[in-house]
Amino acid sequence: MRLAILTSRIRVEEKLLIEAMRQRNIAFDLLNDGELLLDLARPDERWRSYDAVLCRSVSQSHGLAVAQVLESWGVHVFNRPATTAMCNDKLQTTLALLRAGIPTPRTLLACSAESALRGIEALGYPAVIKPTTGSWGRLLARVNDRDAAEAVLEHRETLGSYQHHLHYIQEYIQKQQRDIRAFVVGEHTICAIYRTSEHWITNTARGAQASNCPVTPELDALCVRAAQAVGGGILAIDLLEDEERGLLVNEINATMEFRNSIAPTGVDIPGAMLDYIEQCVLQGAER
Repeated sequence: MRLAILTSRIRVEEKLLIEAMRQRNIAFDLLNDGELLLDLARPDERWRSYDAVLCRSVSQSHGLAVAQVLESWGVHVFNRPATTAMCNDKLQTTLALLRAGIPTPRTLLACSAESALRGIEALGYPAVIKPTTGSWGRLLARVNDRDAAEAVLEHRETLGSYQHHLHYIQEYIQKQQRDIRAFVVGEHTICAIYRTSEHWITNTARGAQASNCPVTPELDALCVRAAQAVGGGILAIDLLEDEERGLLVNEINATMEFRNSIAPTGVDIPGAMLDYIEQCVLQGAER
């Protein structure tokens, strides 16, 4: 098997994947998305030398655009662009989860600050305002009262780009200072972690501590259903624990970070990713 890893910079995750490929004697190339020039009408034949391309770009827009071109050229891309596009957009993700009957926090969409304020007060304080795109917990705001909501909405309307004029509002879930990140590869939840923090945003990129979360049959079934709702592949599912409703799927990440999850879970995440890609390549060859 010969792979290409599309990346913007070599992070810990990419180093772990490189080491795993070397241990398995998998031929691979590292390709920097910033150096690519793609003639859309003239597919570059070098891409056909790869059995698959694993997209690991830091930039969501760069990774998705390149993946769309490569798939149009018949290249096997992980994850599929349709899945990545859906996961990159919180609105699309939420709609897909709702269509599939997946429990998720109550979410409202507003196209003006006035409507957003009415929605927030209908949900009740505190409430969470998010951009529909982005990662690492950036630009999330928990608003605890009307004054805070008015201030955040005014800043979004005045200083934000056009994407920030679309107001995506969620109920705030009392989550006991933690949430769950589960890793789904194909049809299996291979492991999960609790992300614990005194801050209400529990991303490990923001300093949350990772510890092992047992993968129960309930968690596995819910995460696999959520992954399938957005197209499946190699995905990280973020869940919240609600005292009354149980597990709620909050977001799905298509270019997952896993550096802080290997030690607490004891699971070889890059190895599982490569196993899945190899299995898909072999199944494609058999067809």
